[in-house]
Amino acid sequence: MANASSGIAVGDECKMKFLELKAKRNYRFIVFKIEETSYQVVVEKLGQPNEKYDDLVACLPPNECRYAVFDLDFTTNENCQKSKIVFIAWAPDSSRVRSKMVYASSKDRFRKELDGVQVELQATDLSEMSYDIVKERAIS
Repeated sequence: MANASSGIAVGDECKMKFLELKAKRNYRFIVFKIEETSYQVVVEKLGQPNEKYDDLVACLPPNECRYAVFDLDFTTNENCQKSKIVFIAWAPDSSRVRSKMVYASSKDRFRKELDGVQVELQATDLSEMSYDIVKERAIS
């Protein structure tokens, strides 16, 4: 079903891979891309369970928008092990204006398709999505 405001559809593979990340922990992260020719969100990269947050960051193109989810394991201030799924909307300042507009207008609809996301982050450069910032958002 296409997004009313942007016309972007969410591919079934996106939902299926997200459920595998959430329920089975088959992946550490997923990077999603909007195919501008088909107006559909597709899976661009799957991070293996042993990969780290830095591996996700390295997958994000410096001049193009993406969506990503990351299964964050962390220790709380009370020394409890926790896990939260983080949604990242990556829209670098250097990306095309049209691309930023399409990603921005599709974000809420796409995000709603991913039932189980607990933390959301919008970033325009790497400093806005450092591991410390993500962990701080997850703890609070």
